[in-house]
Amino acid sequence: MTHILVAGGGIGGLAVALGQARSGHRVTVLESRPEFSEIGAGIQLAPNAFHALDALGVRDAVADRADFIDELRFMDGTTGRRVAAMPLTGGYRTRFGNPYAVVHRADLHRALLDGCRDSGVELMAGQRVTRYEHSDGHVTATTATGDRFRGQALIGADGLRSAVREQLVGDGAPRVSGHTIYRSVIPMSEVPEQLRTRAVTLWAGPKWHFVHYPIGAGAYLNLAATRDDGAVHEITGTPAPRERVLAEFDELSDAARQVLRLGRDWRIWVLCDRDPVATWVDRRVALAGDAAHPMLQYAAQGACTALEDAVVLAALLRCDPADVSQRLEKYNGVRRERTARTTLTARWMGSELYHAAGARAAERDALLASHSAEDLYDVVSWLHGATDFTTV
Repeated sequence: MTHILVAGGGIGGLAVALGQARSGHRVTVLESRPEFSEIGAGIQLAPNAFHALDALGVRDAVADRADFIDELRFMDGTTGRRVAAMPLTGGYRTRFGNPYAVVHRADLHRALLDGCRDSGVELMAGQRVTRYEHSDGHVTATTATGDRFRGQALIGADGLRSAVREQLVGDGAPRVSGHTIYRSVIPMSEVPEQLRTRAVTLWAGPKWHFVHYPIGAGAYLNLAATRDDGAVHEITGTPAPRERVLAEFDELSDAARQVLRLGRDWRIWVLCDRDPVATWVDRRVALAGDAAHPMLQYAAQGACTALEDAVVLAALLRCDPADVSQRLEKYNGVRRERTARTTLTARWMGSELYHAAGARAAERDALLASHSAEDLYDVVSWLHGATDFTTV
């Protein structure tokens, strides 16, 4: 049995911990916050995420709280015209072997947390990992409290501003994207019947877009409005006046604006990511999830790729403790190209697909409208159809 330390108790860290525990290892999770919880709102789970959740043994627990989506809709945000849609039932599920769903982050986190508890994972809150050191076939993680934890591997899943990454990669602060997102979650009971759909609906405009979809088993509507405003400073969850949000998106068509006006208790984030790097491994230490490959939300793959990491690590670390370093190097090798492509695809979608203006927007709309459902499935197959999580 190998003792695996995991820095970070968010979605990525708990997924890694659960995968290792199910492989028979002793696992200790070191979480910086005083309790294991998850903030935020809705996230999208493509079929590749459900393949990973199945491998981790929590697919049903997540599915019980998920909203299964019938289609992804792409709308002209200024005219209200329907540009294109990708059906997510029938042929989509047959081709990719699983559904497409949306779920509240807290529900996904809870399923992983319950799985860790049931699997005997040691969960240590209030323990922020600040550094690590190697010695004699082991790695020791030191936390902000001065406590030291010794294991045979350390997986840094401590997020966008990872202390493990800072020591391992040393690439400084995250890259500020210049995009500001406003988020709100409202009870579905407040949404008029005609606006309730089993779809992820995206309204695209010049240098902005607005997306909404149900979460919480249909109990809530998740709203997210993003503007490419050149923001240069990070903002994380700051309250935003409703009047500001409405003013930022005053070009919205009537139908989209009707939905936007339902929002309240808005909060602001300035989106950040990092450039892909070649190396995530330092002997017995490796990165996973946002610590390894933080990405913008435009491909809806941040949580999905973190779950993929957990499954690949679980398979590779079914080994003798003496082989951990070699297996982590292999993990680095089989995952970096796929996650780099996903990161760069998300960036491209944010600038060229969602926020195009003028002639570029017209060309985009014509191209999307010309695609059949099968054409669209071909475009996303490398992402949504993955089952071994190593292909690009």
